[in-house]
Amino acid sequence: MRPGLVLVVLVGGAAAAAPLVAPYDPIALTSAQLESPSLSHLMGTDALGRDVFSRVLFGARLSLGAAFVTLTLIVTIGLTIGVVAGYYGGWVDSVLMRAADVILAVPTVVLALAIIGLLQTGLTSVILALSGVWWVGYGRLARGLVLAARERAFVESARALGASDVRIIARHLLPDVIPTVLVLATLDIGAVMLAVSALNFLGLGVMPPTPEWGAMINEGKNALFVAPHVALFPGLALTLTVFGLNLIGEGLADRTSAAAGHSR
Repeated sequence: MRPGLVLVVLVGGAAAAAPLVAPYDPIALTSAQLESPSLSHLMGTDALGRDVFSRVLFGARLSLGAAFVTLTLIVTIGLTIGVVAGYYGGWVDSVLMRAADVILAVPTVVLALAIIGLLQTGLTSVILALSGVWWVGYGRLARGLVLAARERAFVESARALGASDVRIIARHLLPDVIPTVLVLATLDIGAVMLAVSALNFLGLGVMPPTPEWGAMINEGKNALFVAPHVALFPGLALTLTVFGLNLIGEGLADRTSAAAGHSR
């Protein structure tokens, strides 16, 4: 877990300090096109003469930010639907879970592509599309946890004392559900980041000249055999960041499992 945390902190720190650290304007065009890495351009330049190092730094802000915003929406939607379905049961549960089954029947990226096709191309559409299809796992997890918790004595006591549904959910159910859902979120953040970058790679997200790792890899693919550094460095940054996030998620999951085992 610690190596992953170090990687993510380094990337996050570089992203936050990009305006101070980047040696060039990430969208400034120059005549130094497709230059190899050198002291003046640490990661070389792209086909339009833009400094790749500066674009990687600024791209980190958008790649990380979009992934975290997407995951926040996914967790919020899944948690809300799962808790409502599990607590109220009956036809509410049936309708919501059948909707989840329909979404599960179609591959996530394919369904996201269809949603983006109905919306205007852009990063907002990518975030909304992924959030609209990725919540299912969180919804099912939250529903199962609520189904197990709603029959416990303390919930029945609160109901007998006249507590409202909102109070019961907020005070007695969510504290049991949220920690487990957050563990799943830490395991998922790397996959979400890859999905956002993949859709940007396909040209469905950010528009040029905005730097974003997936879009940068797409821009560099045409010069892959002439100037591999254009796609290599944003691809390496994406790989290392996802690797670090996965290490953090697995570490938290192991610690949570160990804590649960000790508490039994």
